[in-house]
Amino acid sequence: MISNAARAAFSRLFSPEFRLVFLKTLGLTVLALVALWFALTGLVDWLALPWVHSLLPGLPSWAGWLSGIIAAIALAFGMALLIAPVTAIIAGLFLDDVAEVVERTDYPADPVGRAMPALRSLVLSVKFFGVVILGNIVALLLLLVPGVNIAAFFIVNGYLLGREFFEFAAMRFRPEDEARALRRKYAGTVFLAGLLIAAFLAVPLLNLLTPLFAAAMMVHLHKAIGARESARR
Repeated sequence: MISNAARAAFSRLFSPEFRLVFLKTLGLTVLALVALWFALTGLVDWLALPWVHSLLPGLPSWAGWLSGIIAAIALAFGMALLIAPVTAIIAGLFLDDVAEVVERTDYPADPVGRAMPALRSLVLSVKFFGVVILGNIVALLLLLVPGVNIAAFFIVNGYLLGREFFEFAAMRFRPEDEARALRRKYAGTVFLAGLLIAAFLAVPLLNLLTPLFAAAMMVHLHKAIGARESARR
């Protein structure tokens, strides 16, 4: 069930139907990252470097040049950490578009789910942003714990991303309480699917597509779980 959902979602990512959503997400993400870069460099030039020079007034010219290089490296590292959260909040605005493409093209005989209101969609995208930020902070802290290391990244992100994206797919067809109850009933399946999303998130450049892949995969997974529930009834 999970492997079929992941395979179907990945094959859909590069289809013509996804192209518009992909270009919108990628374009806005790049613009947001460029704006963040200029904002952060401006902040460093305005606050950090003058503070260093005032703290050490006798700083030689080469030391100032070195501090600038260190600041640039730190900024580049910070931007690398921000790629996933920025992509999450921007792609969160287009998740309904992704779900609708999957539902219309892969399940033409089924009714299409309800799109979320604009305000709810914005809240959800901010929530995704917070989940990714929190997950990565916790994972970074757990990396310092012996015996946990990189597994923390996958466990934390697998749980949080699996939960949020599955509930998103389910809420297009069900009330929020029912979507959460269904997610709890299939918690193990949703968590394993979340681990696949976390693995996708760990691949550089490919992680820009993580929200699109996750939304598409969870639409397929919800459809499969819904079919299983209907068969049982």
